[in-house]
Amino acid sequence: MTQNTVSYIKERLEQGPAAEELALWAEDSRVGVQRLLASYEKKQKKKIQEKHRLEQLQAMERQYWDKGAEYVAGCDEAGRGPLAGPLVTAAVILPHTIWLPGLNDSKKVSAVHREKLYDEILDQAVAVTVSILGPREIDTLNIYQAAKQAMTLCLTHLKVQPLAAITDAMPLTIPNLPVQDVVKGDSKSAAVAAASIIAKVTRDRIMEQLDRQYPQYGFAAHKGYGTARHMHAVLDCGPTPWHRRSYEPLKSMADMGEAISENKLLQLK
Repeated sequence: MTQNTVSYIKERLEQGPAAEELALWAEDSRVGVQRLLASYEKKQKKKIQEKHRLEQLQAMERQYWDKGAEYVAGCDEAGRGPLAGPLVTAAVILPHTIWLPGLNDSKKVSAVHREKLYDEILDQAVAVTVSILGPREIDTLNIYQAAKQAMTLCLTHLKVQPLAAITDAMPLTIPNLPVQDVVKGDSKSAAVAAASIIAKVTRDRIMEQLDRQYPQYGFAAHKGYGTARHMHAVLDCGPTPWHRRSYEPLKSMADMGEAISENKLLQLK
């Protein structure tokens, strides 16, 4: 490809041009070239802003790094509120430098971008664990204690031992591990945000599988939350084994059968 064509310049801009090339093209009077340069400069500016945002998102972790705690884990869960489905919890240790554009509290990220971030987090993370607790465990322990137990298990079974941990508003006491519980931690800590993405995507995938098994309940759409459609399905068809018997209105229903048991701990990396 001729080095002076617009197509060649576009390809080089996508690959990452040298400073000399940018200087040369800046003198090019062709409208097409100048449009490409303007677009490139806009993207570079956004990339710099996102890099700065991600650095700020690791400020809490950096406080521990500066004290010599090299590995800081973030921990979060998905599925405390739904009437059906598992509670999924994740713990993630990220490296000191990350490139995870759009990383944030999973509730603020689109489903499509969460899937992309899931793969990128697994690729870049130092260690990742996931806990999956079924409705019988939730009913037995209560949801708060279930979340507490799951977070403890995730943080103590990472392949790389953390020297500090940050949770999303869950106080934990773990021997030899300082744990900081932060309200809205998934929007203030990169590690907690990454854990929220891993937990949310894992749970959503499970609910989509359950939707294929129990299509009348609409699990793929509402993920087990108490929407009108979901409540009508429970009243018409009764609860599935994945419904939590300790949650109303199921708690007041008779002859529900037994909830399913699920207790998995996965080391994804």
